[in-house]
Order: sequence, then structure tokens, then C-alpha cells
Amino acid sequence: MGLTRRQLIPRQRVPDLSLPLAGGGHWRLSDQKPKHFTMLAFYRGVHCSVCRDYLCHLQSMHAEFCKRGVTPIAISADTAERASSAEASWGLKDLCVAYGLSLQQARDWGLYVSCGAGVSSLGIEEPPMFIEPALFLIRPDRTLYYASVQSMPFGRPCFDEMLRAIEKAVARDYPARGEVAE
Repeated sequence: MGLTRRQLIPRQRVPDLSLPLAGGGHWRLSDQKPKHFTMLAFYRGVHCSVCRDYLCHLQSMHAEFCKRGVTPIAISADTAERASSAEASWGLKDLCVAYGLSLQQARDWGLYVSCGAGVSSLGIEEPPMFIEPALFLIRPDRTLYYASVQSMPFGRPCFDEMLRAIEKAVARDYPARGEVAE
């Protein structure tokens, strides 16, 4: 029997998350007070070129999300050194970068976990274990509004589309969907 991955259910409370930030400080989900959503962008790590491009795009849209009441954060299982390297070399000046996600936390959030397989296309050694990408929108009451969990580095939600969708969802007070649990 293999390990069962947890699935978070929309409209239900998500696990709290508390992680250190690259550059110092600490971030905790339960401390967040966004107008509409906290956006959790889980990424594979500094070794991933797709993550670099994805988070650079999020960085370029950071102000637009914030104007719409969405507070984004990037989260990985990287070490402090690797997270600081990603923050600096990728130019993530506005985007908070949290690191040190544990295997248990990854499981609590229903993330896929992979084993390192050598040197990546960026020429950086993959860590022995890392998370695969996911994107969550969490309401201020810490309930899940939106979830997208990937098992591969590609096929992530487009931030331009997310921004437009969030605008419409907020304007129409659109409820979180997928709420039926067994």
C-alpha cells in the first residue's frame, strides 16, 4: 500500500503554515489579513527553470494582485541559502519567499513530492527531495477558495488568467467550488 495524498476541500479550513523568509523574518498563514485572498505559490526550488520563469512572472504582476486584495507568497522546501539565491538571482524584490517546507507540511497540503535526479537545466543540483508546484487561494478566514496541484513542473495556472478570474469572482461574490466531500 502506498502513501495516500491528502486533498484539501474548498470552503474548509486549511492547515496553518509557518515558515522562515529568505532575507530574514517569519511568515505565518494565520497572521495574514488580505482583503480577499492569500495566494500560496508552492515551487520546486532554485534548481527549476520553469519555477524561475513562473515566479518572475508573478513578481511582475505582484502590484496588480495586491491592488485587487491578493497577497502572494512563494514557498519551497529549499534551504535558506537556496531560497535566498532564488530571491536574489530571480529578482523577487516584492514577492515574499518562504523556505524550509517539511515533508509533513507538504503532505498536509496535498502536494506531490519528488526525489532529486542530479543536475537541472540551470546547472544546479536538485536536492534529495523537493515539492512539485501548486497554487492555492486562501480566504481571510483561512478556508480554501481555489487549488491547483501539479505532479510535474509544467501545466501551472496562468497568472494573467488568475488575475481576471479573481476580479470576476470577487465582483460576483462567486463561491468556492468543489466543496462536496465524501
